[in-house]
Amino acid sequence: MRCGRVASVLMNPFLVNWLSRHQHPVSRWFHFLAIPLMPVAAVLGVSQVLDGAWELWWRPVGLLGISYAIQWAGHVIEGNDMGEVVLIKKLLGRPYVAIAPRYQQTPKPASEAL
Repeated sequence: MRCGRVASVLMNPFLVNWLSRHQHPVSRWFHFLAIPLMPVAAVLGVSQVLDGAWELWWRPVGLLGISYAIQWAGHVIEGNDMGEVVLIKKLLGRPYVAIAPRYQQTPKPASEAL
């Protein structure tokens, strides 16, 4: 892969947005731990359904719950709303915190930019 392609992958708008919303190191580690639990829960749920193990429904549901709880804790530490909460608040026209105020960059006045 050439450098230009690597940069375009790394600068993907989704990734840039995600990184700006998860700047606190503890929040990032919480997300790095919690996000992989979601596809694990999906695979576990599908395999249990295919095996007819309905009585073990609580395992994938529990993994999803643990994953969201860890991510929620990361957003509490970060000081912003979770992505799903931002989306719901946007749809309802309610105020939301996408990027924690301590990480928001304020534009410099033109006189300081020179």
